[in-house]
Amino acid sequence: MSIKKWAEMLAPRMDKTNPMRILDRAGVAYEVRDYTATGAVSGPDVAAALGEDPSEAFKTLVTRGKSDRMYVFVLPVAKELDLKKAAVSVGEKSVEMLKSKELLPSTGYVHGGCSPLGMRRPLRTVVDSSISSLNRMYFSAGRIGLQICMDPKDLPKVLEFAVADLCR
Repeated sequence: MSIKKWAEMLAPRMDKTNPMRILDRAGVAYEVRDYTATGAVSGPDVAAALGEDPSEAFKTLVTRGKSDRMYVFVLPVAKELDLKKAAVSVGEKSVEMLKSKELLPSTGYVHGGCSPLGMRRPLRTVVDSSISSLNRMYFSAGRIGLQICMDPKDLPKVLEFAVADLCR
């Protein structure tokens, strides 16, 4: 057996997540970063564990509007979603956070591992305007413990979204 085969057998394998497969199919360059999570961790904690700038690390929040439609909002981990601004950005009277028990059946993701890419069905998505000034962004790779790092200018190749001021 060749040395290359031995190295491949001994190398740790990382199963691809839906977001990774979507990026691969689109030919978008990205990097996967991993961290150890021993329970629920906050976005700023994940950014610190990976040595990321919190302004480049994004969280994915899922809401339900007054119309009963669901919406996705992507914003920096250290910021808080302004529900009024979020509602205005999607033309709703109001939006509220989706209950944790609804997240997995609705999106295919668990709390703490929700990615804006690869949800069960496409949901209208709005990304915070702070993305416009960045050269890279981090977001969940669809599994707790994995983050994707990519150029935000490539995001429109894999996700249809609007940009708005979403934070308090």
